[in-house]
Amino acid sequence: MKKIFLFVLLLFVSSVFAVPPAEVAAYRKAAEQGDAKAQFNLGQCYYFGKGVQKDLIQAVFWWRKAADQGDAKAQYNLGVCYYFGNGVQKDLTQAVFWWRKAADQGHAQAQYNLGQCYRIGNGVQKDLTQAVFWYRKAADQGHAKAQCNLGVCYYLGYGVQKDLTQAVFWLRKAADQGDAQAQETLKILNVSK
Repeated sequence: MKKIFLFVLLLFVSSVFAVPPAEVAAYRKAAEQGDAKAQFNLGQCYYFGKGVQKDLIQAVFWWRKAADQGDAKAQYNLGVCYYFGNGVQKDLTQAVFWWRKAADQGHAQAQYNLGQCYRIGNGVQKDLTQAVFWYRKAADQGHAKAQCNLGVCYYLGYGVQKDLTQAVFWLRKAADQGDAQAQETLKILNVSK
């Protein structure tokens, strides 16, 4: 019974997320004519193997075309590809380059990722002040992990002056969104809601 349920669920999920061949053809036609949104969508099709055979190199090819036209989601995706080496040689400097382009356009996950890179020193020189800068940008948009990390930075004085009030403020925002690390940190700090 369990196997049947999983099979039916898999069929449902694959049909919901399947991209019909006509839609892929429309994306390709528009993408070849320079439409950034179509280039992004065609990249998505190749990355996830929806409507076409999965091909990370083609995904990167189409996302780069969209990214070069300023598409923030494509820029973010290129950053991910360079960070993990998906369809391109792993290159943390290039990951940071593309995430910065997306972050400058307000892409919250790219902002968070830049914060992480600056905190750890991946693809950039470690700089806790810059980490806090990017965490705050993402946190201001409601990004729970950024809010949690910003709270921890305030608590520990990483990149900012120690400030328990600000630490609790940001940790509560993250905890209210269900962030387990923020919830646990608030318990450790013995701070009630």
